Amino acid sequence: MNFEAYLEQFTLAVKLDEFLIGLAVGAPLLILLRLFYVKYGNAVSNRSRFASNFLPLGLTTMLIITIVKSSFALSLGLVGALSIVRYRAAIKDPEELTYLFFVIAIGLATGANQPLMAVIAFVTILGLVLLNNRLGDVRSFKKQDNMYLNIRTDIQNLQQVTDLISPHFSHIELKRMDQAADSLDLSYVVKADSVAKLEDVRQALSALSSNTTLSLIDQPDLGV
Repeated sequence: MNFEAYLEQFTLAVKLDEFLIGLAVGAPLLILLRLFYVKYGNAVSNRSRFASNFLPLGLTTMLIITIVKSSFALSLGLVGALSIVRYRAAIKDPEELTYLFFVIAIGLATGANQPLMAVIAFVTILGLVLLNNRLGDVRSFKKQDNMYLNIRTDIQNLQQVTDLISPHFSHIELKRMDQAADSLDLSYVVKADSVAKLEDVRQALSALSSNTTLSLIDQPDLGV
């Protein structure tokens, strides 16, 4: 088979109308998923920035599936290409990983000419997520002025550090803990009522250990 014949066969296999339907269904679903994640997600990272990847990732997945499904040779070529590519995205929050799989699933469904299945799955999954959050009392942050407090210390006692800073905050929640041989990294979402309270925390941590450092970052996206 010459190249012209192969190109004609490939063009017939990839139907433009099916691709446009998948695009018309997939793009709005991904945008709605982004809005849902920003509003109801509980990851401590910048959710708006993370969710901005949903649309290009989902549509890219749809494009790949649309192309490779028309040819067994292209499918094998894709497997060979991906086998030499390493992805090293630093995804440590299970919630972020779950939503990435959801985005890829939408791309797969729309790319495989299953837009109705994508819509049904989208509505069902998000509905169950909302129901699960209500039943489990899993609440996203709805108040402003929440901050991200990161502490690095050589004190290996989590309870000691938490008890030390808790009296100074009206809200405190441990979000992440990383332990090394000689250090403990703790990440909290906190809410302080005044700058004086933050100064009290700084002094308390400074007195805890000379090797204790802290960073306090405003996270307005946690309040949406």
